[in-house]
Amino acid sequence: MDVLYISTVFPKENENSTIYTDLAEGLAARGHHVTVVVAEEKKKIKHTKYACERNCSVLRVKTGNMYDVDMIKKGISILMLEYQLKYAINKYLSDHRFDFVLFESPPLTLAGVVKYVKRKYNILSYLMMKDIFPQNAVDLNIIKKGLIYIYFKKKEKELYSIADIIGCMSEANRSYLKKHNHISSKKIEIFPNTKRILDVPDLDKKVLRRKYGIGEDKVIFVFGGNMGKPQGISFLCKAIQSMQEDNKIHFLLIGRGTEKKYVTNKLSMAENVTILENLPRNEYEKLLLECDVGMVSLDYRFTIPNYPSRILSYMEYSIPVLAVTDKNTDFADLIKESGCGLWCYSNSVSDFKNVVRKLASDEKGRKEMGMRGRKYLEKHFNIDISLDILEKHFV
Repeated sequence: MDVLYISTVFPKENENSTIYTDLAEGLAARGHHVTVVVAEEKKKIKHTKYACERNCSVLRVKTGNMYDVDMIKKGISILMLEYQLKYAINKYLSDHRFDFVLFESPPLTLAGVVKYVKRKYNILSYLMMKDIFPQNAVDLNIIKKGLIYIYFKKKEKELYSIADIIGCMSEANRSYLKKHNHISSKKIEIFPNTKRILDVPDLDKKVLRRKYGIGEDKVIFVFGGNMGKPQGISFLCKAIQSMQEDNKIHFLLIGRGTEKKYVTNKLSMAENVTILENLPRNEYEKLLLECDVGMVSLDYRFTIPNYPSRILSYMEYSIPVLAVTDKNTDFADLIKESGCGLWCYSNSVSDFKNVVRKLASDEKGRKEMGMRGRKYLEKHFNIDISLDILEKHFV
């Protein structure tokens, strides 16, 4: 099977691994030929490159900058993305043949690219639904229901119409799409976030605590990943600030994003907080071994059911999860069903403090939650589940 995979995120082998690279590598390991077309920001690449990476053919297309830039620059880059990807595909892949095209949303502008390759190669398409835009931006007051909204809503409808199959992360995702976009049930299925599950190394669990000056007696609550508006960063900072008197508890925030400066301004002077930039995957994973609880956060205003993938790393490393989210996601159901942690509403400081203190005071309970999370990951979020779904349709 020849797979064309169009993405905006595909880290190089020496940078990181994600659910997207795991999926591509998994397909390649099963004997399929995978060609990845990925948007690469111009601050990272001088010109478009086509090479072999991760046992896949990877076409890295030079585009505008889309991350850690203001909304205007990001918007321009996203609007130009369709034309840049189509040009590169026509230039480098004209003589190729594919069996199907795999892509994710956001961004919506991939719709035009997928429409182009479907016609060019006469193939079917599979959409991995990772976020529901533009409604998520409306929820957070990033855009209003005016001309811009109408434009993106049109793009959203186009995205769903060109997808032959839509894979949703959870049942709430699937129900939302059916209800609000009138999509046939036959076209939508569950396609969970999955990963390649590794054995956890047995390492000294005090090395990185000492490196970053975190006391060995502290209970560390780690937040790793993007720090943007969807993560409800303002509430998270307020909630963390409310716990500065709890000397046993330490918060470790790792990553980047549009709200990173806000986090630094609010929390850099707090004695119970350590803020780090993005770490190489191997060091981040070693640090997870020294943490006690993994945090997931979503803005309380969301009306769409988000389903964050960062929980997978916490489960892999048998770390209990503190989910601080809105009430529309079914993420709380996952926490309850798996028994892997605790949930609280992301607009209640008192609820946050209560669950943090409960987790911090119960070492035995944390270990049991972590083990349940690992078992749940192995059963429900193994990469083989996603690979089997794709092969069912296209092999």
